[in-house]
Amino acid sequence: MWKSCCHTAATGPPPSTVPIAVEMADYYYEYTECDSTGSRWRVAIPQSPGACTGLPEPVRGTECTFSCDAGEFLEMSAQECTQCAAGSYSLGSGVRFDQWDSMPAGFSSLATSLENSPRGDDSSSWVPQGNYLESNRDECTVSLIYAVHLKKQGSVSFEYQYPDKNLLFEFFIQNDQCQEMDQSADAKWLKLTNHGEWATHTVNLKSGTNILYWRTGGVLMGTKVVKPVLLKNVQIEGVAYTSECFPCKPGTFSHSPGSSTCDPCPHDTYSGHGASSCTPCNTTTQYAAEGSATCKDKPPCSKKDYFQIHTACDHEGKTQVMYKWMEPKICLEGVADAEPLPPSGEREPCPPCNPGFYNNDTATCSPCPPGTYSDGMKPCRKCPAGTEPTLGYEYKWWNVLPANMKTSCFNVGNSKCDSMNGWEVAGDHIQSGAGSSDNDYLILNIHIPGFKLPTSVSSHSATEFGRITFEFETVCAADCELYFMMDVNRKSTTVVESWEGAKTRQSYTHIMTKNASVSYTWAFQRTNQPSDVRRRVNDVARLYSITVSNAVDGVSSECRACALSAQPSSSTCVPCPPGHYIDTRTSQCTECPRNTYLVSHATPGPDACKPCGPASRSDKDHRLCYSDCHFTHTEGNATLTFDFSLLGSVGSLMNGPSFTSKGTKYFHQFNISLCGGQLAVCTDNVTDLSVTDSQREKGEGANSVKTFICQSTIIPASGRGFHTALSSQSINLADTFLGVTVENALDGVKAGPELWPQTSKKVPDINFYYRSLDETSSCVLGRSAVVTLRCNPVKSTKGDLSVPSRCPAGTCDGCTFHFLWESSGACPTCTDRDYHQIEGACKGGQQDLLYVWTEPKLCMGGVALPEKKTLPCEGMEYWVRLGAGLGAFTAVLLVSLTCYFWKKNKRLEYKYSRLVMSANKECELPGADSCAVMEGENEADMEDEVVYTKPSLLGKLKAIASKVSENFEHVQLNSSHSKALVWS
Repeated sequence: MWKSCCHTAATGPPPSTVPIAVEMADYYYEYTECDSTGSRWRVAIPQSPGACTGLPEPVRGTECTFSCDAGEFLEMSAQECTQCAAGSYSLGSGVRFDQWDSMPAGFSSLATSLENSPRGDDSSSWVPQGNYLESNRDECTVSLIYAVHLKKQGSVSFEYQYPDKNLLFEFFIQNDQCQEMDQSADAKWLKLTNHGEWATHTVNLKSGTNILYWRTGGVLMGTKVVKPVLLKNVQIEGVAYTSECFPCKPGTFSHSPGSSTCDPCPHDTYSGHGASSCTPCNTTTQYAAEGSATCKDKPPCSKKDYFQIHTACDHEGKTQVMYKWMEPKICLEGVADAEPLPPSGEREPCPPCNPGFYNNDTATCSPCPPGTYSDGMKPCRKCPAGTEPTLGYEYKWWNVLPANMKTSCFNVGNSKCDSMNGWEVAGDHIQSGAGSSDNDYLILNIHIPGFKLPTSVSSHSATEFGRITFEFETVCAADCELYFMMDVNRKSTTVVESWEGAKTRQSYTHIMTKNASVSYTWAFQRTNQPSDVRRRVNDVARLYSITVSNAVDGVSSECRACALSAQPSSSTCVPCPPGHYIDTRTSQCTECPRNTYLVSHATPGPDACKPCGPASRSDKDHRLCYSDCHFTHTEGNATLTFDFSLLGSVGSLMNGPSFTSKGTKYFHQFNISLCGGQLAVCTDNVTDLSVTDSQREKGEGANSVKTFICQSTIIPASGRGFHTALSSQSINLADTFLGVTVENALDGVKAGPELWPQTSKKVPDINFYYRSLDETSSCVLGRSAVVTLRCNPVKSTKGDLSVPSRCPAGTCDGCTFHFLWESSGACPTCTDRDYHQIEGACKGGQQDLLYVWTEPKLCMGGVALPEKKTLPCEGMEYWVRLGAGLGAFTAVLLVSLTCYFWKKNKRLEYKYSRLVMSANKECELPGADSCAVMEGENEADMEDEVVYTKPSLLGKLKAIASKVSENFEHVQLNSSHSKALVWS
């Protein structure tokens, strides 16, 4: 093959085109970008820049989706797949990252601020740790980013450890436009793993550019440092072809062609770069751990290279201390400064059996039969009548490992310790073993299939089903850690507590709050030991005693009298039914009175039952009190009835925001079940392997709280750079309903009316009181809560929840929480006193009667407004006509009477003047009587003498007037006439 190279000299003639030999080392092949038809070309690229000719002509390349199988590479000259040679490996169309001595090319670690923008803070990042990457363990949000371009659809898979739910961990993918790919919640949020175990996560990838994000962060709020996320073995499928194989790294080899992986060199062998086999070490003076790149010289033996064990009791009841070299043995005996293996100790009497066990003069201890007990030194005896055995385990002598305990050794990168004992018995204690290397997890486990409560406790009302107490110490010259873990129902192991460094002898107690199968595990690890220093076998953890109460398969070391909630029957105790107590007078089980709940079986007599609070009642088993959401309040002559079911079953409130010391934004969300018909649920959306999908949908599982009032910490989607709001650290605020009242205190819980200024006195505030039995370090009597309901007609039926302005966290002292629920649904039930009647105008002889609510309307539900009524009515014209007629009649009557009396008065004046005239004629004798009408008189003057058989109304009036006139005349005559006058 030839090529022509052009060179420009400073002097001399221009170069001539001379064909010269072209070597393969002068160029390499690459494919062009794929065109719209999916085709591409293979072209030759010179190794060094320059204007060169004579390169091989471009030829049509393989299809864009072409790739080789694992263990093969694409030989570009022939464009054919060829097997990798021994000492190398290939993934075909994939790439693997399994070495993390430094951050591989293409990976970057980026910390983000609260506004999700990069910042120059290197204190928080993903850190390479050799075989894996370790995440940050603080509040900062840190992303591990890798961009890859796929020629076809592929996938990404990786292994991870995620043991601590206080650190949040998500994996998501973006395209080259920074648009997030569609992912389900299970693919995005990584599930918690068991302690020390690796989980594999796989996600499909689309062709084109994929930007991979592994993101961690959390909100600590004063908690201890969390355990980091570990990441290893990242493998991506679907990348472009590989035109070469990768050589095996030192300490590994591939002995056959076509390998897709390299295997680690066995113990006491080593290998260099690209090795097809491993070279043995000189085991006389050297050693090498698995996967070593070099052999190391064996140091002189010391006390750190052996450990002691106690033999099991023999047939004579004797035990012996013996010493063993740690395996694999990596030290030299018989050289200067070498420590010899100590001889075995003298045979000594075995320690006694543990309480609840007996030996019957044999070499082994056996558990006492059911219904019997022993202190470990005496034979088993039956419990007396009227008593019952105390079940459980109490291990304080360690001659052999108990039957329900196991020990093991575990290390992610070292399988040699799998066959070793993690812990060794040592007489009065059990201690961590040697292990095969530092960073091994030395594990001790005890399994409890369940708990059996004593007869004094009802399984329905119990808050403690059992407890485990152990006494321990740690002796560490450098970093070490002791973990205490728990696995409930064989789902997942969670860390209950851990201790770092050396700790003096002390005890620790954990309470089991539900009846379930549980495994308790202790794991000891010596950490951060440099590779050139031998193991720190003298760094140990010791357990002196382990006590488990109420274990269902436990043994008994003593008997106790039947409790106050059980009746003796033979050598057992028969528990009372739920909601019953022992009557001390009759020693019989007696049911609690109506609407009371059983407080404690330890209280004799009726004092064991406590009455439910106002407007509450107990369930049928007298376990707890609840409200039917109805309340009646009487004040004076007025009775108000409330129906709070209109507010709904559960209310929610999110307050804040608040900020941690590092500026992380978070909120507190409260869920409130007012009456208890449907309890409030607070759930962590950080995925736990122990919770099934159906349990997660129902709000169940280890990370959920179901009660009257609960609280969750919410981290907003933008608060830590996460794309979904996170809910974590759910706690119970109220699991006991005390009652409902308008009073400002109930059962020692105060409402705090000064926190809610009253706006109306027509409808009082109603207070719901709750208490939580969970004690905390700051609330030794447990937490309490008060929900104040206030009638507000302008609010919706669901209403609004709020917390006091002076206490934005909902509590001013950390123990009592206050909430205000304003709603129209908190108004009393409407009655007929809440509306009035309005009369409408009379139209066409019809009149409407309307009913309207009295404003402001301060009621809800209850009676409805009566329907409109229409009644007949008489119009205004009728009454006008009637009035006009009566007025005209009255006017005519008055005119008639006036005329009549005027005429009558004239006659009287006439008669009176005649009388006066006749009286003045003293010299004249009276004239003779005459029957004729006198001059001036007429027929009308005689009307007084006319008699009608049926007088008219006018006649009656005239008669009355006549009588009046006669009387008048008589009086006048008597007063004005001389007594000498005599009428004949």
